[in-house]
Amino acid sequence: MLIRLFSLIFLVLSIAAPSLAQSDPKPLIDALAKADFGEAEKLIGQLAATGDTRLVPALSAFSEGDLYFRKSDNLVFIGKAAGSNFELTDPVTGASAGQAAKNAVTKIKINNTLRRVIRSAMGGLTLMSADRSVRLQAADAVLRSPSPENLELIETALAKEIDGQVKARMEEARAVSLLSSDRPVDDKRGAIQTIKKLGGRDALGILNSVSGSIDPSLKGDLDAAIAAIQSEQQLWDMVQNVWYGLSLGSVLLLAAIGLAITFGVMGIINMAHGEMVMLGAYSTFVVQQVVRENAPGLFDWSLAIALPVAFLVTGAVGLVIERGVIRFLYGRPLETLLATWGVSLILQQTIRSIFGPTNQEVGNPSWMSGSFPVGGMTITWNRMWIIAFSLSIFVALLVVMKKSSFGLNMRAVTQNRRMASSMGIRTPWVDAFTFALGSGIAGIAGVALSQIDNVSPNLGQSYIIDSFMVVVFGGVGNLWGTLVGALSLGVLNKFLEPSVGAVLGKILVLVLIILFIQKRPRGLFALKGRAVEA
Repeated sequence: MLIRLFSLIFLVLSIAAPSLAQSDPKPLIDALAKADFGEAEKLIGQLAATGDTRLVPALSAFSEGDLYFRKSDNLVFIGKAAGSNFELTDPVTGASAGQAAKNAVTKIKINNTLRRVIRSAMGGLTLMSADRSVRLQAADAVLRSPSPENLELIETALAKEIDGQVKARMEEARAVSLLSSDRPVDDKRGAIQTIKKLGGRDALGILNSVSGSIDPSLKGDLDAAIAAIQSEQQLWDMVQNVWYGLSLGSVLLLAAIGLAITFGVMGIINMAHGEMVMLGAYSTFVVQQVVRENAPGLFDWSLAIALPVAFLVTGAVGLVIERGVIRFLYGRPLETLLATWGVSLILQQTIRSIFGPTNQEVGNPSWMSGSFPVGGMTITWNRMWIIAFSLSIFVALLVVMKKSSFGLNMRAVTQNRRMASSMGIRTPWVDAFTFALGSGIAGIAGVALSQIDNVSPNLGQSYIIDSFMVVVFGGVGNLWGTLVGALSLGVLNKFLEPSVGAVLGKILVLVLIILFIQKRPRGLFALKGRAVEA
């Protein structure tokens, strides 16, 4: 009886042994030691087909160039440098396999094609993870690098998936993998429709990649799907250009809004306005340096700290310029232009002497980093926050102009300087504090621009001409005109640039503004008042 029991056990083990050996992924990994790139690609597909999640570290190590084979026995290990030796780890179990001299092991070669295959394989292996975010990332990986070897694993994971978002992403991943498989034509036709619904440039690339090898009976469906995606993408490209134009317009609004105040109230052509923007950006840099050295945990608040600092610094500089230079040159526009241009050169050279001529690094807080998709376009957080910030500054300035006594005095001086003076308004001090306010707002603009542009002594020069065009086009001294002018010119620039180029686009915008001013010399929204209209 005992002999029969042992015989039965031996028979079962004999039958099970081949399947156990077949399911053991270690021989497949060891085969990578002598495989060329083509053979390695097939081996990775076989490893992915096992569904063994223990292989993820090994595949990750292979992708990063950390997979080695030992010359003495051709066994493959994950290797990490440890002094003059390598620390070896079993690629399946993760157990330590001791150390080996560097000349005793050889790195397994890899190329970009294999890296793409590995990304797809790792995505397939992690589709069964208990972590929802891991499954979603795995589906994304398979979607970006489709492979027919992962198809069965995707379908297995799809059958068990209960999360709606992950399931939808897995269905898309299944569709892109199915197109390159040997499945029936009807299945592929359904996959084409799924990819069509996915839309975007990635879907277009997937469909174009299979257009040369797909079944002729599916050519009509494929061409129709490609045409539909292209039409939708053109619409999203137009929306994207509008968004880019609005973000550029918000930058122009920040740079021009202070100039609109000083130009409208004082009639001063301030060529040093760009340097106020530059000083605001450098104030942000200094604040961030202080925060990094003394309170790194407050770095995400560095922009909030920099805003009042930049406003006060540039406002004080503007007050000194007005009291020290400009107040002696009222009524002499050419001398004022030359004087402020000289001030701008002095400020630029001062910054070069203190900080050097090279660009300075200004970091993005975490809440301004990254992007998010909206339909077929991508919106960056820093641009979105700058648009919101510029509009909030615009609203705050409107409140100051309409509700405060200083704003009332400023508007009175703008409309009729002589009458305002005869009513007891101290116009010299209105001029001084108006110039300081305009300079302070330019400094705040520099804080925002430091997040999207290089902080250098020449930062302001990039925006001074565009700022003047915005002010003249919108109407001198009119805040609503500045808003409409900035957004209009920003959108127009972004639609012209793709077709005629950035330089020619700016020239065309300048020509259009000149032609517009011939018809409306006072801009879109002309100021009203006896002195203005006289």
